[in-house]
Amino acid sequence: MGKSEAIFTLRLLGLNIPIYFSVIAQWIVIAFIMLIVPFLVRDLKTVPRGKQIFVETVVEKINSLVKGSMGDEYKGFAPFFGTLMIYLLFLNLFGLTGFRPPTADYSVALGLALISFVLIQVNAIVHSGILGYFKGYAKPFWFMLPLNIIERLVVPVSLSLRLFGNITAAVIMMELLYEGLEFLSYSLHLKVPVFAAFLPIPFHIYFDLFDGTIQMFIFVMLTMIFIKTTSEH
Repeated sequence: MGKSEAIFTLRLLGLNIPIYFSVIAQWIVIAFIMLIVPFLVRDLKTVPRGKQIFVETVVEKINSLVKGSMGDEYKGFAPFFGTLMIYLLFLNLFGLTGFRPPTADYSVALGLALISFVLIQVNAIVHSGILGYFKGYAKPFWFMLPLNIIERLVVPVSLSLRLFGNITAAVIMMELLYEGLEFLSYSLHLKVPVFAAFLPIPFHIYFDLFDGTIQMFIFVMLTMIFIKTTSEH
Protein backbone atom coordinates (compact mmCIF):
# COMPACT_ATOMS: atom_id res chain seq x y z
CA MET A 1 0.00 0.00 0.00
CA GLY A 2 1.11 3.59 -0.64
CA LYS A 3 2.55 5.54 2.27
CA SER A 4 1.80 9.09 3.38
CA GLU A 5 5.39 10.29 2.91
CA ALA A 6 6.24 12.39 -0.15
CA ILE A 7 7.76 10.36 -2.98
CA PHE A 8 9.79 13.32 -4.23
CA THR A 9 9.78 17.11 -4.12
CA LEU A 10 9.08 19.26 -7.17
CA ARG A 11 10.68 22.70 -7.17
CA LEU A 12 8.52 25.24 -8.98
CA LEU A 13 8.83 29.05 -8.91
CA GLY A 14 11.04 28.84 -5.85
CA LEU A 15 8.60 26.62 -3.97
CA ASN A 16 9.22 23.04 -2.87
CA ILE A 17 6.08 21.06 -3.70
CA PRO A 18 5.94 17.57 -2.16
CA ILE A 19 4.54 14.93 -4.51
CA TYR A 20 2.74 12.14 -2.71
CA PHE A 21 1.83 8.68 -3.93
CA SER A 22 -1.83 9.69 -4.34
CA VAL A 23 -0.76 12.32 -6.89
CA ILE A 24 1.35 9.84 -8.84
CA ALA A 25 -1.54 7.34 -8.78
CA GLN A 26 -3.81 9.99 -10.28
CA TRP A 27 -1.26 10.67 -13.00
CA ILE A 28 -1.23 6.96 -13.79
CA VAL A 29 -5.04 6.86 -13.98
CA ILE A 30 -5.17 9.98 -16.17
CA ALA A 31 -2.50 8.57 -18.51
CA PHE A 32 -4.36 5.26 -18.73
CA ILE A 33 -7.64 6.99 -19.59
CA MET A 34 -5.93 9.19 -22.18
CA LEU A 35 -4.44 6.09 -23.81
CA ILE A 36 -7.52 3.87 -23.74
CA VAL A 37 -10.10 6.45 -24.93
CA PRO A 38 -8.52 7.08 -28.38
CA PHE A 39 -8.37 3.32 -28.88
CA LEU A 40 -12.04 2.89 -27.98
CA VAL A 41 -13.31 5.68 -30.24
CA ARG A 42 -11.06 4.95 -33.22
CA ASP A 43 -12.64 3.84 -36.51
CA LEU A 44 -16.24 4.41 -35.49
CA LYS A 45 -18.80 2.93 -37.90
CA THR A 46 -22.39 3.78 -38.77
CA VAL A 47 -23.34 0.27 -37.72
CA PRO A 48 -21.58 -0.34 -34.38
CA ARG A 49 -19.58 -3.50 -33.83
CA GLY A 50 -17.23 -4.82 -31.18
CA LYS A 51 -15.81 -2.16 -28.86
CA GLN A 52 -18.03 0.52 -30.42
CA ILE A 53 -21.10 -1.26 -29.02
CA PHE A 54 -19.54 -1.09 -25.55
CA VAL A 55 -18.69 2.61 -25.91
CA GLU A 56 -22.12 3.58 -27.18
CA THR A 57 -23.78 1.56 -24.42
CA VAL A 58 -21.75 3.36 -21.75
CA VAL A 59 -22.51 6.77 -23.28
CA GLU A 60 -26.21 5.97 -23.56
CA LYS A 61 -26.36 4.77 -19.94
CA ILE A 62 -24.69 7.94 -18.69
CA ASN A 63 -27.03 10.14 -20.76
CA SER A 64 -30.04 8.23 -19.45
CA LEU A 65 -28.81 8.52 -15.86
CA VAL A 66 -28.38 12.29 -16.12
CA LYS A 67 -31.74 12.82 -17.84
CA GLY A 68 -33.56 10.47 -15.47
CA SER A 69 -32.05 12.01 -12.35
CA MET A 70 -31.97 15.69 -13.32
CA GLY A 71 -34.28 16.18 -16.30
CA ASP A 72 -33.75 17.07 -19.97
CA GLU A 73 -32.61 20.62 -19.22
CA TYR A 74 -29.52 19.24 -17.47
CA LYS A 75 -28.47 16.84 -20.24
CA GLY A 76 -25.52 19.14 -20.99
CA PHE A 77 -23.93 17.86 -17.77
CA ALA A 78 -23.64 14.34 -19.19
CA PRO A 79 -20.02 14.75 -20.43
CA PHE A 80 -18.93 16.07 -17.02
CA PHE A 81 -20.60 13.27 -15.10
CA GLY A 82 -19.35 10.68 -17.55
CA THR A 83 -15.79 11.90 -17.06
CA LEU A 84 -16.25 12.08 -13.28
CA MET A 85 -17.67 8.56 -13.13
CA ILE A 86 -14.84 7.02 -15.17
CA TYR A 87 -12.11 8.92 -13.34
CA LEU A 88 -13.50 8.28 -9.87
CA LEU A 89 -14.15 4.62 -10.63
CA PHE A 90 -10.53 4.05 -11.66
CA LEU A 91 -9.31 5.90 -8.57
CA ASN A 92 -11.43 3.72 -6.30
CA LEU A 93 -10.39 0.51 -8.08
CA PHE A 94 -6.71 1.37 -7.81
CA GLY A 95 -6.56 -0.84 -4.72
CA LEU A 96 -6.83 -3.88 -6.98
CA THR A 97 -3.25 -3.17 -8.08
CA GLY A 98 -2.02 -3.74 -4.53
CA PHE A 99 -1.49 -0.04 -3.82
CA ARG A 100 -3.51 2.39 -1.74
CA PRO A 101 -6.40 4.02 -3.66
CA PRO A 102 -5.86 7.77 -4.16
CA THR A 103 -9.31 8.47 -2.71
CA ALA A 104 -8.08 7.09 0.63
CA ASP A 105 -6.11 10.36 0.78
CA TYR A 106 -8.46 13.05 2.12
CA SER A 107 -6.88 15.78 -0.02
CA VAL A 108 -7.95 13.88 -3.15
CA ALA A 109 -11.50 13.33 -1.91
CA LEU A 110 -11.73 16.98 -0.84
CA GLY A 111 -10.40 18.18 -4.20
CA LEU A 112 -13.08 16.23 -6.07
CA ALA A 113 -15.75 17.51 -3.66
CA LEU A 114 -14.61 21.12 -4.15
CA ILE A 115 -14.91 20.71 -7.93
CA SER A 116 -18.50 19.55 -7.44
CA PHE A 117 -19.14 22.38 -4.98
CA VAL A 118 -17.93 25.06 -7.40
CA LEU A 119 -19.99 23.54 -10.22
CA ILE A 120 -23.08 23.52 -7.99
CA GLN A 121 -22.72 27.20 -7.11
CA VAL A 122 -21.85 28.34 -10.66
CA ASN A 123 -24.83 26.48 -12.11
CA ALA A 124 -27.13 28.03 -9.49
CA ILE A 125 -25.87 31.51 -10.42
CA VAL A 126 -26.33 30.83 -14.14
CA HIS A 127 -29.81 29.41 -13.51
CA SER A 128 -31.11 32.10 -11.13
CA GLY A 129 -28.84 35.08 -11.77
CA ILE A 130 -26.49 36.56 -9.23
CA LEU A 131 -29.28 38.39 -7.38
CA GLY A 132 -31.58 35.38 -7.34
CA TYR A 133 -28.69 33.20 -6.14
CA PHE A 134 -28.11 35.31 -3.05
CA LYS A 135 -31.84 35.70 -2.44
CA GLY A 136 -32.02 31.91 -2.28
CA TYR A 137 -30.06 31.98 0.96
CA ALA A 138 -32.98 33.77 2.64
CA LYS A 139 -35.66 31.33 1.50
CA PRO A 140 -38.22 30.36 2.61
CA PHE A 141 -37.76 32.84 5.49
CA TRP A 142 -35.05 35.45 6.14
CA PHE A 143 -34.14 33.95 9.52
CA MET A 144 -33.11 30.75 7.71
CA LEU A 145 -30.09 32.62 6.27
CA PRO A 146 -27.48 31.20 8.72
CA LEU A 147 -28.76 27.64 8.29
CA ASN A 148 -28.85 27.96 4.50
CA ILE A 149 -25.27 29.22 4.44
CA ILE A 150 -24.13 26.31 6.62
CA GLU A 151 -26.09 23.91 4.41
CA ARG A 152 -24.24 25.15 1.31
CA LEU A 153 -20.82 25.12 2.96
CA VAL A 154 -21.24 21.62 4.38
CA VAL A 155 -21.70 20.09 0.91
CA PRO A 156 -17.97 19.60 0.08
CA VAL A 157 -17.34 18.36 3.62
CA SER A 158 -20.15 15.83 3.35
CA LEU A 159 -19.13 14.62 -0.11
CA SER A 160 -15.44 14.32 0.74
CA LEU A 161 -15.83 12.66 4.13
CA ARG A 162 -18.29 10.09 2.80
CA LEU A 163 -15.96 9.12 -0.06
CA PHE A 164 -12.78 9.24 2.02
CA GLY A 165 -14.29 7.41 5.00
CA ASN A 166 -15.69 4.48 3.05
CA ILE A 167 -12.61 3.95 0.87
CA THR A 168 -10.27 4.27 3.87
CA ALA A 169 -12.36 1.80 5.86
CA ALA A 170 -12.08 -0.71 3.01
CA VAL A 171 -8.30 -0.22 2.89
CA ILE A 172 -8.00 -0.77 6.63
CA MET A 173 -10.11 -3.93 6.46
CA MET A 174 -7.91 -5.38 3.71
CA GLU A 175 -4.73 -4.49 5.59
CA LEU A 176 -6.05 -6.20 8.71
CA LEU A 177 -7.00 -9.25 6.65
CA TYR A 178 -3.52 -9.56 5.15
CA GLU A 179 -1.88 -9.09 8.55
CA GLY A 180 -4.13 -11.80 10.00
CA LEU A 181 -3.34 -14.22 7.18
CA GLU A 182 0.37 -13.49 7.53
CA PHE A 183 0.17 -14.23 11.26
CA LEU A 184 -1.76 -17.45 10.55
CA SER A 185 0.90 -18.60 8.09
CA TYR A 186 3.62 -17.77 10.61
CA SER A 187 1.77 -19.65 13.37
CA LEU A 188 1.46 -22.75 11.19
CA HIS A 189 5.14 -22.48 10.22
CA LEU A 190 4.32 -22.18 6.54
CA LYS A 191 7.16 -20.96 4.36
CA VAL A 192 4.74 -19.87 1.63
CA PRO A 193 1.75 -17.66 2.60
CA VAL A 194 -0.79 -19.87 0.83
CA PHE A 195 -3.75 -18.32 2.64
CA ALA A 196 -2.92 -14.85 1.33
CA ALA A 197 -2.94 -16.16 -2.24
CA PHE A 198 -6.63 -17.16 -2.37
CA LEU A 199 -8.65 -16.11 0.70
CA PRO A 200 -8.48 -12.33 0.04
CA ILE A 201 -10.03 -12.66 -3.44
CA PRO A 202 -13.72 -12.43 -2.38
CA PHE A 203 -12.83 -9.61 0.02
CA HIS A 204 -11.14 -7.70 -2.80
CA ILE A 205 -14.26 -8.20 -4.89
CA TYR A 206 -16.38 -6.66 -2.16
CA PHE A 207 -14.15 -3.95 -0.65
CA ASP A 208 -12.41 -2.84 -3.85
CA LEU A 209 -14.68 -3.67 -6.77
CA PHE A 210 -18.17 -3.49 -5.25
CA ASP A 211 -17.58 -0.80 -2.62
CA GLY A 212 -15.45 1.28 -4.99
CA THR A 213 -18.20 1.23 -7.61
CA ILE A 214 -20.91 2.04 -5.07
CA GLN A 215 -18.95 5.00 -3.64
CA MET A 216 -18.41 6.38 -7.14
CA PHE A 217 -22.13 6.10 -7.87
CA ILE A 218 -23.11 7.75 -4.55
CA PHE A 219 -20.70 10.64 -5.08
CA VAL A 220 -22.03 11.28 -8.59
CA MET A 221 -25.68 10.95 -7.61
CA LEU A 222 -25.30 13.34 -4.66
CA THR A 223 -23.60 15.87 -6.94
CA MET A 224 -26.52 15.58 -9.37
CA ILE A 225 -29.03 16.09 -6.58
CA PHE A 226 -27.18 19.11 -5.16
CA ILE A 227 -26.92 20.74 -8.60
CA LYS A 228 -30.62 20.32 -9.27
CA THR A 229 -31.92 21.30 -5.82
CA THR A 230 -29.57 24.29 -5.41
CA SER A 231 -30.45 25.78 -8.79
CA GLU A 232 -34.18 25.34 -8.23
CA HIS A 233 -34.31 26.79 -4.74
